[in-house]
This record gives sequence, structure tokens and C-alpha cells, in this order.
Amino acid sequence: MDVNMFIGMVVQFFFLLTPFFVLSLFVSLTSGMELPRQRKLAVRTTLAVMTIVLIIYLLGDRIFGYLGISLDAFRIGAGLVLLLSGIEVVRSSGTPSGTRQCDDDGDIAVVPLAIPYTVGPGTIGTLLTMGASADSARLRVTQIAGIVIAVLIMGLLLYFSAALERLLKKKGLNILSKLTGLFLAALASQLIFTGIRNIMFGGMQ
Repeated sequence: MDVNMFIGMVVQFFFLLTPFFVLSLFVSLTSGMELPRQRKLAVRTTLAVMTIVLIIYLLGDRIFGYLGISLDAFRIGAGLVLLLSGIEVVRSSGTPSGTRQCDDDGDIAVVPLAIPYTVGPGTIGTLLTMGASADSARLRVTQIAGIVIAVLIMGLLLYFSAALERLLKKKGLNILSKLTGLFLAALASQLIFTGIRNIMFGGMQ
């Protein structure tokens, strides 16, 4: 496994999950919750995200085969959706309208924390594209390993969210969240550019 490629995959997937935006939401939704319960919720959220992203990644090539959609056309579409997600994160104040503190026993690990806040439409589209374009077993293993490590790092952020909130404060979390949005916008632009370039100069894949 190429170490530089692996590190690049971890960083890319980590920011694709908008971890600091999700951390801000997690802090808001679990405000006042007892620490053991908060950490249990963090573990459940991490497991839910891990399961969802791996399934989406592994099904990428089959979905394109069944639907007959070209990979480059989907790259452009996924890039546009991811770009909108990045802009939304940059403009967000940290907590989307409609969210509220979790003060009952309802499980919010899957909805809304895993879907749609961590694994949204842009993330889904990007994962499908990456999974379908992985043209070797080595690349697929590297990407899967990158996904696993990135999700685990995000899970650690949620697990220690109370300490991070005290350390960074709300303002610090918002700044990191907006930086994540900028990274998403850059990744989206790359997807769009690659799709357009391949269609214009290399033929659709």
C-alpha cells in the first residue's frame, strides 16, 4: 500500500464527512446529556456511518451498471451536489433549522446524525463515483482503509465532544466547520472538472 496515497485518502474521506460540522451538531443535540449516554450515542453514530459509507462505496460499480449512467456524467452531478453542500456548510451557523436538543430516549444516531448530516447527498454521490472508478484491487483496498480510518477519527471527535467543546468553544468549532466547507467546495470543483475534461477530451467513461 502506497503510504502517501493512503494518507491522502484518509484526509479526503475525513473532510468529506464534514466532521467539524457534525461535531457542532452533536454538541448542540446532546447539550445537557450525561457523559456516558453521550459517548454511547457517539459510538452508535460512528458504527452507523461506517456501515452506510462502506455499503455505498462497494455498490458504486453495480449501481452504474444497472442504471446505465456514465461515470463522468455522474461525476459532474455529484460534484454539483457536493459543491452546494460545501456552500451550505460555509454559510451555516452550526445548527440547521429544525434541530433540537435530544432530551428523550429517541435514537438520533442514524437519523439525523448519520443521515443526512454526516452522509448527505454530496457524500453519497462522491462515494459512488470513487467506488465505481476504483480500477484495481490495490486502489480499492487503500480507499476502504482510508474510509475506515477517517470514520474512526470522526468517531473519536464525537466521543470526546464534551472536552473539545470546552477547548475550542462554539466559535472555534464554527471556524473549523467553515474550513471543512471550503475543502468540500474544492473537492467538488475537482470532480466537476474531471467529468467535463473526460467528456470533452477523452470520451465518457
